Amino acid sequence: MSTSTSTSTPTATAAVQPAKRHRTYHRDRNGPIFWVGMVILALVFIVPILWMYLTAFRTQADTRQVPLNIIPEELTLDAFRVIFSDATNPVLIWAVNSVVAATLHSVIVLVVASMAAYALARMPFKGRGMVFAVIIATLFVPGFIFLMPNYLLMSSLGWLDTVLALAVPTAAGAFSVFFLRQFFLALPRELEESALIDGANTWQILTRIILPVSKSALITLGMLSFLTNWNEFVWPVFVLFSPERLTLPAGLSSLNGAFDTNYPVVMAGATIASVPVLILYVFVQRYIIEGVATSGLKG
Repeated sequence: MSTSTSTSTPTATAAVQPAKRHRTYHRDRNGPIFWVGMVILALVFIVPILWMYLTAFRTQADTRQVPLNIIPEELTLDAFRVIFSDATNPVLIWAVNSVVAATLHSVIVLVVASMAAYALARMPFKGRGMVFAVIIATLFVPGFIFLMPNYLLMSSLGWLDTVLALAVPTAAGAFSVFFLRQFFLALPRELEESALIDGANTWQILTRIILPVSKSALITLGMLSFLTNWNEFVWPVFVLFSPERLTLPAGLSSLNGAFDTNYPVVMAGATIASVPVLILYVFVQRYIIEGVATSGLKG
């Protein structure tokens, strides 16, 4: 009796300890330190955006006051009137160019990455690991190295000063392939096996089974690709020559004067560039959170 009692006591104690750690974790997560950290993290992201919006509605004299008032003394739309009344700075055309280029870029990324990721995740072939390793290795190559080769390629194809020069060159990215591959690896094999029994081929399995159940990952990758292309500055300046073909980041740089900066005008342009992205995020945030949470579960 004494032996069984001494043996069962440590076992019972060990069984209780994980439960205590579990309760401690939830207690710390709901404690004041956790929420203070969350508030500080939220302010780090929200305060610059709010400051940009407030500056867009300030007068130029208000932005030069020392010390600067947090709350503007006068709210005005003069900065937006300057932007939309200046024919040399067609902001609306730039916005349309950015939307078209970013949307086309996202579509190409999804098409290319989904096929490459499916082959690397679900189709066994000789050298698959080596191919994937080479693709991942390109993530460590600085992007500026590709500027001149991509420029020469666009020149050879006759795509300079067109939307194709903005959407195509960076569409076959290593991150997009890696992101979708990790998601595809986590999908159960039974989905494909049942489709093969029903007589489906590889293309039908990809388009009718894998992609529909990967909607959250596809939307997440599409959103990330859209943002990357939307915020691109160096490449559009490199390949676009006509003022009416510029994108927003490249065009808004012309709002800075040579000797003076009108901060309300600059911030008004930045506000115009940020609003479409924020609206888009509001509609797809649920899919983005789900896609990030379920990607990378299996490697």
